[in-house]
Amino acid sequence: MSDGGNGRAADDAVVEAIDPDLAREARERAADAERVLVKAGTNSLTDEDSRLDRVKLDKLVADVMDLRERGKEVVLVSSGAVGAGKGRLDRMNGVKTGGDAGDGDEAVEPIAESQALSTVGQSNLMRHYTQSFERYDQTVAQILLTGQDLDTPERFRNFRNTIETLIAWDVVPIINENDAVAIDELQIGDNDMLSASIATGIGVDLLVTLTDVDGVYTGNPKHDSDARLIEAVGDNYDAIQRLIDESATDAFGGIRTKVEGAHDVSMHDIPAVIAGSATPDVLERIATAKPTGTLFVPTSEETDD
Repeated sequence: MSDGGNGRAADDAVVEAIDPDLAREARERAADAERVLVKAGTNSLTDEDSRLDRVKLDKLVADVMDLRERGKEVVLVSSGAVGAGKGRLDRMNGVKTGGDAGDGDEAVEPIAESQALSTVGQSNLMRHYTQSFERYDQTVAQILLTGQDLDTPERFRNFRNTIETLIAWDVVPIINENDAVAIDELQIGDNDMLSASIATGIGVDLLVTLTDVDGVYTGNPKHDSDARLIEAVGDNYDAIQRLIDESATDAFGGIRTKVEGAHDVSMHDIPAVIAGSATPDVLERIATAKPTGTLFVPTSEETDD
C-alpha cells in the first residue's frame, strides 16, 4: 500500500463506504442474535512475551458473561494453549522454548514445539477459564477439534449434538483446535477458519472475532498512523481484500484470515464483527447495536444499485 498523502487518498477512494442503512440494519440484527460464537485470538489472551495473560482472560470472560446475562447462547472458540504452555513450563520446569532444545545441539522444529506446548498449555488454559467463569457461577466445557471432525459427516453430527446438549444445559462450550494432531491453525489462521466453519455449521446468529486491533483498517494501524478503520464490509469487500493483500506483513498477516473467515460467514447470511478485545464492554456494545469494530453485512441485506 502506498505511503504519503497521495497514496492515502487513493487508498481511501478505493474503499467506499457501504449504504449506512444496510450497516444499521445489520448492526441491529447482530444485536438481536440469540446464539453468538465468540472467537478470541492468541494476542487477545497472551502478553508481549506470548505467555497467557490472566487479566486479558478475565476481561474476555466478563465480556462473554455480558452476553450470557442478556440470555444469549455463547460458544467460545479460544486460542492461547501454546502461550499457556510456555508460561507453565517457564514457571514450573525452567524449560527454554522458542527453538532451543535445551541440552544437546539438536533444535526442535517450530511446529513440533508448538504442538508440544499446546498439550502442556491446554489443561492450564482450561483451568484458568474454569476459575474465571466460576466467579459468575457459569459452567464451561472443553471441546478439541480438527478440520476432519468438521468435514466428516458422522463426526460433525456428533460434535453438533454435543454443542446442542451443552447449550441446553446452560454450559458455555470452549473450543480449540486439537493441535497435537492437526497443525493447520498453528501454521495459519489462529483458529479463524475453524471458527468460521463452526459458525456456519451450528447455526449461530453472529460471529464476533476479537483481536488486538480494533477492526479492519486501510493499513497496519500498528505502524501506519494514517490507517483508517473500515466500519462496514459488504459490496466493498473486493477493494478491502486488495488493500489487505498489499499491506499485510508477517506481523499483520493474521488479519487476512480473520477477514476471510468473517466474509465466509457473512456469505451464509450471518453477520460478523471483527473488534478489539481490549475495547471496554466490547460484546455489550455489539449487543446494544453500538458501532464497534468492523461489521460484515450478511449478503441477504445487500442490494444491487
